[in-house]
Amino acid sequence: MTTLSFEQKIGQLFILGFSGATLVPDHPIIQDIAKRNLGGVIIFDRFLAASKDTNNIVNASQLRQLTASLQEMADVPLLVAVDQEGGKVNRFRKDKGFPVTPPAVELGKYTDLKLTIESAEQTARMLRDVGVNLNLAPVVDLNIYEDNPIIGKYGRSFSANPSRVVAHTREWIREHKRLGILSCLKHFPGHGSSHTDSHLGFVDITETWVKTELLPYKHLMSEGLVDSIMLGHLFNKKFDERYPATLSHTTIQELVRQQLQYKGVIISDDMQMKAITGHYGLEDACCRAVAAGVDLLIIGNNLDYDPLILLKVKDQILRGIDEGKITEARIEKAWSRIQKFKQLLPGPVEHGK
Repeated sequence: MTTLSFEQKIGQLFILGFSGATLVPDHPIIQDIAKRNLGGVIIFDRFLAASKDTNNIVNASQLRQLTASLQEMADVPLLVAVDQEGGKVNRFRKDKGFPVTPPAVELGKYTDLKLTIESAEQTARMLRDVGVNLNLAPVVDLNIYEDNPIIGKYGRSFSANPSRVVAHTREWIREHKRLGILSCLKHFPGHGSSHTDSHLGFVDITETWVKTELLPYKHLMSEGLVDSIMLGHLFNKKFDERYPATLSHTTIQELVRQQLQYKGVIISDDMQMKAITGHYGLEDACCRAVAAGVDLLIIGNNLDYDPLILLKVKDQILRGIDEGKITEARIEKAWSRIQKFKQLLPGPVEHGK
């Protein structure tokens, strides 16, 4: 890996969304990669901030060219991430020429794992073909509350049964690994019992969350199948009386690192979701998340769009270091984990293989 300055290492702590299906010379994402050493990008099919039905994905050929162009600009290989779960959480739409896969709730109905394996293989092969190397999936939330507005109603959980969730998730991850795609378990410590949606506001799971929601994480970690985990913006006063998981030093250090003995990369859910921006402010929350122990911060730049957002957040983190809110050692540790994570990335793909 290239020797980086401290400021360049901070840039590696971010996965950032951007607008458009092509790169013009003055596109802000070019500056973020070339000047601020951005760690990764996240791909969206729609541009919600501008109420547009298209964004980064037009078709397979266009996206392949876009991701290749992004990688060419980077001194350190970029994480190219997407939320591609199948079912309703599907960035690669049929009307753009992409194959579709069933939602997790349909796959989880079967004890036979054949359809899950086929769906995971189809998904991972499609991602590899267009230059995506990190799938922000699978969901390991338990389907405890079926009317949950963001998990249950969208069919994103395999099952309410932890063993069944583990069985299907195991095969999903294995197929992604086989085809060189990193995966991410979400949404820690469990979004399946919530009655509200963290995209829209504060989510308190104190009274609904149960310990069995940790079982998929425990089992899959013990099997060495966890590339990364995503923290949800989920508040549980039994873990932390003040902050949701993403901002909680106690939740991350005592529960994730000590109790579960997880040593890999921790990724935030989109820091622009209203559970965060409506209560803490984006820039301050990013500082607090890093200080608490989040390694990779996702800023979707899609719910709201700001072409200078990475510059602003980086400056805030540097101020946080000057003010003693974040230690340099915390930045170095996050950077080190991210580099180990990136070492799992495969080399360039020969298309059609």
